[in-house]
Amino acid sequence: MPTPRIVVVGSTMIDQIAYADRLPGDGETVVGTSYATGFGGKGANQAVMAARFGAAVAMVNTLGDDGHGTAYLERLASEGIDTTFMRRVPGSSGVAPIWVDARGTNRIIVVPGANEHVLAEVAAEAVETFRPDVVVSQFEIPQATTAAGFEAGRRIGAITVLNPAPAAAVAPELLAVTDWLVPNGPEFELIAAASLGGSPDDELRTIRALGERLAVSLVVTLGERGALVVPRGEAETWVAAPGVDAIDTTGAGDAFVGAFAVGLASGWSPVAAVGLACAAAADSVTRRGTQASYADRAAAVTLLQSHAP
Repeated sequence: MPTPRIVVVGSTMIDQIAYADRLPGDGETVVGTSYATGFGGKGANQAVMAARFGAAVAMVNTLGDDGHGTAYLERLASEGIDTTFMRRVPGSSGVAPIWVDARGTNRIIVVPGANEHVLAEVAAEAVETFRPDVVVSQFEIPQATTAAGFEAGRRIGAITVLNPAPAAAVAPELLAVTDWLVPNGPEFELIAAASLGGSPDDELRTIRALGERLAVSLVVTLGERGALVVPRGEAETWVAAPGVDAIDTTGAGDAFVGAFAVGLASGWSPVAAVGLACAAAADSVTRRGTQASYADRAAAVTLLQSHAP
């Protein structure tokens, strides 16, 4: 089977993670239990997860001219990710302060920095040059840049996968070139309210209606409940998540999207791709951190083989 090829047009962040038994309320200070820094950003997380499954991955991003930017280029290269389409600008790279409580629940503030300068023409060039099977993006970079990458993907026959996170309305020009929309529960509710009006009163009916209104295929991730797959014009399928003891949910959604992209790029059915994605996400929450929590390459390949249709 040919090696799946994926272009990720997305963000890089340096994660600054504080752990505490509970998260503070308004105006409150609590004493934490530990602190860690790591490599994150939704785009880079998804790229790393895909690369560990053995996919050929190219990353499109802009870094600052600081030490964080230099360290991140080295990090991506160490994962075997093509950094040809990475750029640097004066100023700060992106950072993400993260709080995690004893249940593994997290709160995140994203400070985009250089991620706001990812260029549309570079995204299009990357897709046209790398010739991927799947193009993936998120909302930590300008939507116009993602739209340019997706338009290029459409021209070469690639599948486009949009993870609308952090939650925001999808620009019409981006939606028009999106094949798969992959929100989590809160992101789905925001998009549904903007597109359909009001709050969802029946989850399943609203998901069906949203897919029809937006003319896209949908995967809605619902944490420990698993995910609902609704290919455009077809019946929905629930995919259960493996039962695990979660200690840190940071980056689990990105593990899901990276694995889903690998499944689609490998020619799997959407349901099979989501099965792999649920397994990768569930595995990641059993360890702390973002990319640090992902299965290493050997474990990821074993996971891939065990879920292959």
